Amino acid sequence: MITEMLTRWQTTPADWQHELRQAIRDPMQLLQLLDLSPSQLAQPLVLKPGFALRVPRSYVARMRKGDPDDPLLRQVLPVTEEQRQLPTFNLDPTGDKLAEKVPNLLAKYSGRVLLIVTGACAIHCRYCFRQHYNYSATSSLLAAVEFIRADSSIGEVILSGGDPLTWTDNRLAELFHQLAQIPHLQRLRLHTRLPIVLPQRVTHELLNGLTQTRLQPIMVVHTNHANEIDESVGYGLQRLVAAGVTVLNQSVLLRGVNDNAAHLINLSEMLFNYRVLPYYLHRLDRVQGSTHFEVSKAAALHLLEQMRIALPGYLVPRLVQEVAGMAYKQPIL
Repeated sequence: MITEMLTRWQTTPADWQHELRQAIRDPMQLLQLLDLSPSQLAQPLVLKPGFALRVPRSYVARMRKGDPDDPLLRQVLPVTEEQRQLPTFNLDPTGDKLAEKVPNLLAKYSGRVLLIVTGACAIHCRYCFRQHYNYSATSSLLAAVEFIRADSSIGEVILSGGDPLTWTDNRLAELFHQLAQIPHLQRLRLHTRLPIVLPQRVTHELLNGLTQTRLQPIMVVHTNHANEIDESVGYGLQRLVAAGVTVLNQSVLLRGVNDNAAHLINLSEMLFNYRVLPYYLHRLDRVQGSTHFEVSKAAALHLLEQMRIALPGYLVPRLVQEVAGMAYKQPIL
Protein backbone atom coordinates (compact mmCIF):
# COMPACT_ATOMS: atom_id res chain seq x y z
CA MET A 1 0.00 0.00 0.00
CA ILE A 2 2.80 2.45 0.89
CA THR A 3 4.52 1.70 -2.43
CA GLU A 4 1.29 2.42 -4.29
CA MET A 5 0.91 5.73 -2.46
CA LEU A 6 4.49 6.73 -3.24
CA THR A 7 3.93 6.00 -6.92
CA ARG A 8 0.74 8.07 -6.95
CA TRP A 9 2.42 11.04 -5.25
CA GLN A 10 5.39 10.94 -7.65
CA THR A 11 3.55 10.43 -10.91
CA THR A 12 0.47 12.62 -10.47
CA PRO A 13 1.57 15.78 -8.63
CA ALA A 14 -1.37 17.83 -9.96
CA ASP A 15 -4.03 15.49 -8.52
CA TRP A 16 -4.53 17.70 -5.48
CA GLN A 17 -5.55 20.62 -7.72
CA HIS A 18 -8.00 18.43 -9.62
CA GLU A 19 -9.55 17.19 -6.39
CA LEU A 20 -9.72 20.74 -5.08
CA ARG A 21 -11.78 21.71 -8.12
CA GLN A 22 -14.02 18.66 -7.61
CA ALA A 23 -14.88 19.54 -3.99
CA ILE A 24 -18.51 19.06 -2.95
CA ARG A 25 -20.41 22.35 -2.77
CA ASP A 26 -24.03 21.21 -2.64
CA PRO A 27 -25.33 20.05 0.80
CA MET A 28 -27.91 17.78 -0.82
CA GLN A 29 -25.20 16.07 -2.89
CA LEU A 30 -23.17 15.55 0.27
CA LEU A 31 -26.13 13.95 2.03
CA GLN A 32 -26.79 11.68 -0.94
CA LEU A 33 -23.18 10.47 -0.93
CA LEU A 34 -23.61 9.59 2.74
CA ASP A 35 -26.98 7.85 2.30
CA LEU A 36 -28.68 10.50 4.42
CA SER A 37 -31.87 12.52 3.99
CA PRO A 38 -32.58 16.01 5.40
CA SER A 39 -35.21 14.49 7.68
CA GLN A 40 -32.48 12.59 9.57
CA LEU A 41 -30.69 15.77 10.58
CA ALA A 42 -31.23 17.31 14.00
CA GLN A 43 -31.37 20.74 12.35
CA PRO A 44 -32.44 21.87 8.87
CA LEU A 45 -29.84 22.82 6.31
CA VAL A 46 -29.16 26.49 5.65
CA LEU A 47 -27.84 28.22 2.55
CA LYS A 48 -25.01 30.62 3.37
CA PRO A 49 -23.72 32.13 0.09
CA GLY A 50 -20.87 34.04 1.73
CA PHE A 51 -19.54 30.90 3.38
CA ALA A 52 -21.02 28.01 1.46
CA LEU A 53 -20.33 24.31 1.85
CA ARG A 54 -16.97 23.17 0.48
CA VAL A 55 -15.44 19.77 1.24
CA PRO A 56 -13.05 17.53 -0.74
CA ARG A 57 -14.35 14.12 -1.78
CA SER A 58 -11.42 12.35 -0.10
CA TYR A 59 -12.52 13.88 3.21
CA VAL A 60 -16.13 12.84 2.58
CA ALA A 61 -14.89 9.28 2.04
CA ARG A 62 -13.79 9.22 5.69
CA MET A 63 -17.29 10.02 6.95
CA ARG A 64 -19.57 7.25 8.21
CA LYS A 65 -22.46 6.62 5.85
CA GLY A 66 -25.92 6.83 7.36
CA ASP A 67 -24.71 8.71 10.45
CA PRO A 68 -26.07 12.27 10.76
CA ASP A 69 -23.86 12.77 13.84
CA ASP A 70 -20.60 11.79 12.16
CA PRO A 71 -17.89 14.06 13.67
CA LEU A 72 -16.43 14.95 10.28
CA LEU A 73 -19.82 15.75 8.79
CA ARG A 74 -20.71 17.99 11.72
CA GLN A 75 -17.63 20.12 11.02
CA VAL A 76 -18.69 21.01 7.47
CA LEU A 77 -22.50 20.79 7.15
CA PRO A 78 -24.21 24.22 7.26
CA VAL A 79 -27.28 24.12 9.52
CA THR A 80 -29.81 26.70 10.72
CA GLU A 81 -28.14 27.03 14.12
CA GLU A 82 -25.53 29.16 12.34
CA GLN A 83 -28.16 31.89 12.07
CA ARG A 84 -28.39 32.19 15.85
CA GLN A 85 -26.76 35.39 17.06
CA LEU A 86 -25.54 36.14 20.57
CA PRO A 87 -23.94 39.43 21.69
CA THR A 88 -20.82 37.58 22.90
CA PHE A 89 -20.20 36.14 19.40
CA ASN A 90 -18.92 38.59 16.80
CA LEU A 91 -17.35 38.90 13.34
CA ASP A 92 -13.74 39.26 14.52
CA PRO A 93 -13.33 37.34 17.78
CA THR A 94 -9.51 37.21 17.69
CA GLY A 95 -8.97 40.90 16.95
CA ASP A 96 -7.40 40.47 13.52
CA LYS A 97 -8.34 43.97 12.42
CA LEU A 98 -6.76 45.53 15.50
CA ALA A 99 -3.54 43.65 14.80
CA GLU A 100 -3.25 44.55 11.10
CA LYS A 101 -0.17 46.69 10.51
CA VAL A 102 -0.34 46.79 6.70
CA PRO A 103 -2.70 44.89 4.38
CA ASN A 104 -2.42 41.11 4.91
CA LEU A 105 -0.02 41.32 7.86
CA LEU A 106 -1.01 40.81 11.51
CA ALA A 107 1.35 41.50 14.40
CA LYS A 108 -0.19 40.14 17.60
CA TYR A 109 2.78 38.61 19.40
CA SER A 110 6.40 39.57 20.02
CA GLY A 111 8.98 38.42 17.47
CA ARG A 112 6.56 36.96 14.93
CA VAL A 113 4.03 38.11 12.39
CA LEU A 114 1.27 36.42 10.45
CA LEU A 115 0.86 36.78 6.71
CA ILE A 116 -2.64 36.19 5.34
CA VAL A 117 -1.70 35.04 1.86
CA THR A 118 -5.13 33.97 0.56
CA GLY A 119 -8.79 33.59 1.41
CA ALA A 120 -9.04 30.22 -0.32
CA CYS A 121 -9.45 26.96 1.62
CA ALA A 122 -9.91 23.34 0.62
CA ILE A 123 -12.65 22.97 3.22
CA HIS A 124 -15.08 25.34 4.89
CA CYS A 125 -15.15 24.47 8.58
CA ARG A 126 -18.34 25.86 10.08
CA TYR A 127 -16.53 27.14 13.19
CA CYS A 128 -13.85 29.05 11.22
CA PHE A 129 -12.92 32.24 13.08
CA ARG A 130 -12.08 34.02 9.80
CA GLN A 131 -15.30 33.18 7.95
CA HIS A 132 -16.24 36.89 7.98
CA TYR A 133 -12.75 38.24 7.20
CA ASN A 134 -12.39 40.59 4.24
CA TYR A 135 -9.85 38.90 1.96
CA SER A 136 -10.18 41.42 -0.87
CA ALA A 137 -6.69 42.86 -0.28
CA THR A 138 -4.74 39.58 -0.46
CA SER A 139 -3.71 40.08 -4.09
CA SER A 140 -0.41 41.74 -3.12
CA LEU A 141 2.01 40.97 -0.30
CA LEU A 142 4.55 43.65 -1.24
CA ALA A 143 3.80 46.00 1.66
CA ALA A 144 3.77 43.10 4.12
CA VAL A 145 7.16 41.79 3.00
CA GLU A 146 8.64 45.29 3.20
CA PHE A 147 7.25 45.69 6.73
CA ILE A 148 8.99 42.45 7.76
CA ARG A 149 12.24 43.52 6.08
CA ALA A 150 12.22 46.80 8.00
CA ASP A 151 11.67 45.29 11.46
CA SER A 152 14.69 43.34 12.71
CA SER A 153 12.80 42.14 15.81
CA ILE A 154 10.78 39.74 13.65
CA GLY A 155 12.32 36.27 13.68
CA GLU A 156 9.39 34.18 12.47
CA VAL A 157 6.79 34.52 9.73
CA ILE A 158 3.55 32.54 9.89
CA LEU A 159 1.70 31.91 6.63
CA SER A 160 -2.04 31.61 7.09
CA GLY A 161 -5.29 32.49 5.39
CA GLY A 162 -7.49 30.90 4.21
CA ASP A 163 -4.96 28.18 3.63
CA PRO A 164 -1.50 28.95 2.22
CA LEU A 165 -1.22 25.46 0.68
CA THR A 166 -3.95 26.32 -1.82
CA TRP A 167 -1.13 28.20 -3.57
CA THR A 168 0.84 26.26 -6.18
CA ASP A 169 4.26 24.90 -5.33
CA ASN A 170 5.99 27.40 -7.63
CA ARG A 171 4.20 30.36 -6.11
CA LEU A 172 5.01 29.19 -2.58
CA ALA A 173 8.66 28.58 -3.48
CA GLU A 174 8.91 32.16 -4.76
CA LEU A 175 7.54 33.50 -1.47
CA PHE A 176 9.84 31.23 0.57
CA HIS A 177 12.83 32.52 -1.41
CA GLN A 178 11.73 36.12 -0.95
CA LEU A 179 11.40 35.70 2.82
CA ALA A 180 14.72 33.85 3.08
CA GLN A 181 16.46 36.95 1.72
CA ILE A 182 15.50 38.86 4.88
CA PRO A 183 18.54 38.36 7.17
CA HIS A 184 16.82 38.53 10.56
CA LEU A 185 14.19 35.88 9.76
CA GLN A 186 14.93 32.46 11.27
CA ARG A 187 11.74 30.42 10.99
CA LEU A 188 8.96 29.90 8.49
CA ARG A 189 5.71 28.49 9.85
CA LEU A 190 2.64 27.41 7.86
CA HIS A 191 -0.81 26.92 9.38
CA THR A 192 -2.74 24.58 7.12
CA ARG A 193 -5.55 22.05 6.94
CA LEU A 194 -4.65 20.66 3.50
CA PRO A 195 -2.34 17.78 4.53
CA ILE A 196 -5.31 16.49 6.55
CA VAL A 197 -8.24 17.08 4.19
CA LEU A 198 -6.30 16.67 0.93
CA PRO A 199 -3.14 14.64 1.65
CA GLN A 200 -2.05 14.58 -2.00
CA ARG A 201 -1.04 18.19 -1.39
CA VAL A 202 2.20 16.97 0.19
CA THR A 203 4.09 16.91 -3.10
CA HIS A 204 7.77 16.41 -3.78
CA GLU A 205 7.94 20.03 -4.97
CA LEU A 206 6.36 21.31 -1.76
CA LEU A 207 8.87 19.38 0.34
CA ASN A 208 11.74 20.77 -1.71
CA GLY A 209 10.42 24.30 -1.34
CA LEU A 210 10.14 23.95 2.41
CA THR A 211 13.52 22.35 2.99
CA GLN A 212 15.73 24.03 0.40
CA THR A 213 15.68 27.36 2.18
CA ARG A 214 17.80 28.52 5.10
CA LEU A 215 14.63 29.18 7.15
CA GLN A 216 13.65 26.48 9.62
CA PRO A 217 10.31 25.05 8.37
CA ILE A 218 7.45 24.39 10.77
CA MET A 219 4.01 23.16 9.77
CA VAL A 220 1.03 23.34 12.12
CA VAL A 221 -1.73 21.13 10.78
CA HIS A 222 -5.31 21.19 12.03
CA THR A 223 -6.96 17.92 13.05
CA ASN A 224 -9.90 17.63 15.42
CA HIS A 225 -10.74 13.92 15.36
CA ALA A 226 -8.81 10.71 14.75
CA ASN A 227 -11.27 9.72 12.01
CA GLU A 228 -9.73 12.47 9.89
CA ILE A 229 -6.45 10.55 9.75
CA ASP A 230 -6.49 7.64 7.31
CA GLU A 231 -3.45 5.88 5.84
CA SER A 232 -2.97 8.45 3.08
CA VAL A 233 -3.01 11.32 5.60
CA GLY A 234 -0.53 9.46 7.79
CA TYR A 235 1.75 8.89 4.83
CA GLY A 236 1.71 12.59 3.94
CA LEU A 237 2.54 13.55 7.54
CA GLN A 238 5.40 11.06 7.61
CA ARG A 239 6.82 12.53 4.41
CA LEU A 240 6.82 16.01 5.94
CA VAL A 241 8.59 14.82 9.08
CA ALA A 242 11.11 12.72 7.11
CA ALA A 243 11.96 15.76 5.00
CA GLY A 244 12.94 17.70 8.12
CA VAL A 245 9.77 19.73 8.69
CA THR A 246 8.70 20.13 12.31
CA VAL A 247 5.01 19.11 12.31
CA LEU A 248 2.65 20.08 15.13
CA ASN A 249 -1.12 19.75 15.43
CA GLN A 250 -3.71 22.13 16.75
CA SER A 251 -7.32 21.19 17.41
CA VAL A 252 -10.45 23.12 18.29
CA LEU A 253 -12.65 21.74 21.05
CA LEU A 254 -16.06 21.32 19.42
CA ARG A 255 -19.34 20.17 20.93
CA GLY A 256 -20.61 17.05 19.22
CA VAL A 257 -17.28 16.49 17.45
CA ASN A 258 -14.48 15.88 19.95
CA ASP A 259 -15.79 16.87 23.39
CA ASN A 260 -15.04 13.37 24.62
CA ALA A 261 -11.88 12.32 26.45
CA ALA A 262 -11.56 9.02 24.58
CA HIS A 263 -11.70 10.84 21.23
CA LEU A 264 -9.05 13.37 22.28
CA ILE A 265 -6.78 10.71 23.73
CA ASN A 266 -7.10 8.63 20.57
CA LEU A 267 -6.26 11.65 18.43
CA SER A 268 -3.06 12.38 20.38
CA GLU A 269 -1.97 8.76 20.16
CA MET A 270 -2.66 8.57 16.43
CA LEU A 271 -0.85 11.82 15.69
CA PHE A 272 2.23 10.59 17.51
CA ASN A 273 2.12 7.34 15.53
CA TYR A 274 3.01 9.57 12.57
CA ARG A 275 5.56 11.62 14.60
CA VAL A 276 3.30 14.66 14.93
CA LEU A 277 3.15 16.35 18.34
CA PRO A 278 -0.12 17.71 19.78
CA TYR A 279 0.40 21.46 20.22
CA TYR A 280 -2.78 23.37 21.07
CA LEU A 281 -6.33 22.46 21.99
CA HIS A 282 -8.25 25.69 21.46
CA ARG A 283 -11.45 26.68 23.11
CA LEU A 284 -13.78 27.96 20.41
CA ASP A 285 -13.17 31.44 19.03
CA ARG A 286 -16.55 33.09 19.45
CA VAL A 287 -17.21 33.91 15.82
CA GLN A 288 -20.75 34.68 14.75
CA GLY A 289 -22.42 31.50 13.47
CA SER A 290 -20.59 29.03 15.73
CA THR A 291 -22.59 29.11 18.99
CA HIS A 292 -23.65 25.45 18.68
CA PHE A 293 -20.02 24.28 18.82
CA GLU A 294 -19.04 25.86 22.12
CA VAL A 295 -17.88 23.69 25.03
CA SER A 296 -17.94 25.22 28.51
CA LYS A 297 -14.70 26.05 30.29
CA ALA A 298 -15.54 23.61 33.10
CA ALA A 299 -16.10 20.78 30.61
CA ALA A 300 -12.87 21.66 28.80
CA LEU A 301 -10.90 21.48 32.05
CA HIS A 302 -12.46 18.13 32.90
CA LEU A 303 -11.40 16.76 29.51
CA LEU A 304 -7.88 18.11 30.02
CA GLU A 305 -7.65 16.35 33.38
CA GLN A 306 -8.69 13.05 31.82
CA MET A 307 -6.07 13.47 29.11
CA ARG A 308 -3.37 14.17 31.70
CA ILE A 309 -4.28 11.00 33.56
CA ALA A 310 -4.23 8.83 30.42
CA LEU A 311 -1.31 10.27 28.43
CA PRO A 312 2.36 11.13 28.90
CA GLY A 313 2.86 14.88 29.21
CA TYR A 314 4.26 15.30 25.72
CA LEU A 315 0.99 14.03 24.22
CA VAL A 316 -1.24 16.46 26.14
CA PRO A 317 -1.88 19.60 24.07
CA ARG A 318 -1.99 22.97 25.79
CA LEU A 319 -5.55 24.07 26.40
CA VAL A 320 -5.75 27.73 25.35
CA GLN A 321 -8.10 30.54 24.41
CA GLU A 322 -7.14 33.39 22.11
CA VAL A 323 -8.23 36.74 23.54
CA ALA A 324 -8.15 39.80 21.30
CA GLY A 325 -5.43 42.25 22.30
CA MET A 326 -3.53 39.91 24.64
CA ALA A 327 0.20 39.36 24.17
CA TYR A 328 -0.06 35.55 23.98
CA LYS A 329 -2.68 32.81 23.83
CA GLN A 330 -4.23 32.47 27.25
CA PRO A 331 -3.66 29.09 28.94
CA ILE A 332 -6.66 27.51 30.62
CA LEU A 333 -5.40 25.77 33.74
